[in-house]
Amino acid sequence: MNVLTNIAIRAALDAGKEMLKIFNSDDFGVRLKSDDSPLTEADLKSHHIIADALKSTDIPVLSEEGAELSHNERKDWTKLWIVDPLDGTKEFVKRSGEFTVNIALVEHQKPIMGVVLAPYLGWLYWGDENGAFKAELSKTWVDETSELIMSKMQAKTLPCEKKEVCTVVASVSHFSKETEQYINTLKVKEGTVELVSRGSSLKMCLVAEGSAHLYPRLGPTMEWDTAAGQAVVEAAGGQLFDWKIKRPMLYNRPELLNGWFLAARKGVQIEDYFL
Repeated sequence: MNVLTNIAIRAALDAGKEMLKIFNSDDFGVRLKSDDSPLTEADLKSHHIIADALKSTDIPVLSEEGAELSHNERKDWTKLWIVDPLDGTKEFVKRSGEFTVNIALVEHQKPIMGVVLAPYLGWLYWGDENGAFKAELSKTWVDETSELIMSKMQAKTLPCEKKEVCTVVASVSHFSKETEQYINTLKVKEGTVELVSRGSSLKMCLVAEGSAHLYPRLGPTMEWDTAAGQAVVEAAGGQLFDWKIKRPMLYNRPELLNGWFLAARKGVQIEDYFL
């Protein structure tokens, strides 16, 4: 893997270990942000660990839990890290294991590398110019150094699965009426549709690995929710398109709020599924 991918994976592993300590404790330190979304001590500790790890790259960082930056402050960044220190905070608070660490490298508004770690599940996904990969970490990975983890992990090249029945992955916490209507329309087109619910960026990772054909997100997300997952999907030969323009989603935009999007695994003609 390249140097920047290596740094991002190490940062994700170090953050993931700290998150699990808090996850397994009695008190998450939950409070509400201005939009009423939950914020935990794990979000903040993960942010600081990742931000410190990425300093050595001299590439600016846009993080969900970092300072609010206007577009005027970001507009000249041709390369930046986009980070979600804890994606799926609602799942974390509910003590579901479906939360992730997301770290993406964006260049000229395109995600060129992404790392997604599901600490509780021990699943690590990454994608860059060398392809997309998944490693399943050992049960004792949290007690090991990042160097040891990376030296012994066995990675599968993605996609590594191929479901025959049309499979759609959807959000656990954000299943909208529009998504339900889309799936009903898809059933008419395909005949049979299997629905799988997952939290956080795991939905995009299932598309990348081939376990799901499609991930329609017909509701709001933020840039840090999608950048890393999109990088993994694209490195695996799939696509993630902005619903409005029918082209790959771009980043470091004036408005960080994403519109609807559709992700499709390798081999699926994504243009045929904007129903």
